Amino acid sequence: MCEDPNCPFHGSLKIRGKLLTGKVVSVAAKNLAVVQRESFKYNKKYMRYLKKRSKVHAHLPPCIELKSGDTATVAECRPVSKTVSFVVVNRAAPLTRKS
Repeated sequence: MCEDPNCPFHGSLKIRGKLLTGKVVSVAAKNLAVVQRESFKYNKKYMRYLKKRSKVHAHLPPCIELKSGDTATVAECRPVSKTVSFVVVNRAAPLTRKS
């Protein structure tokens, strides 16, 4: 059991709003994970799909272990800091290619 007050499972942080899934890009900061999401958008002029990316900063509780390359689910919460309004709630298996 972790002692973090901003843990959605063991603390008092409430989850609301969106649930997003993406690839973990960085866990270099102490309690922060950067999750990158990819989406496709159709461009009507060139009749092609564009690959769009966006990064989300999320609070990383000590009870969840992540490393770069993992797939994580983040949930919206109240603002924890200036740039952090999401918290990591789940870790999936790392993305690997079958060759």
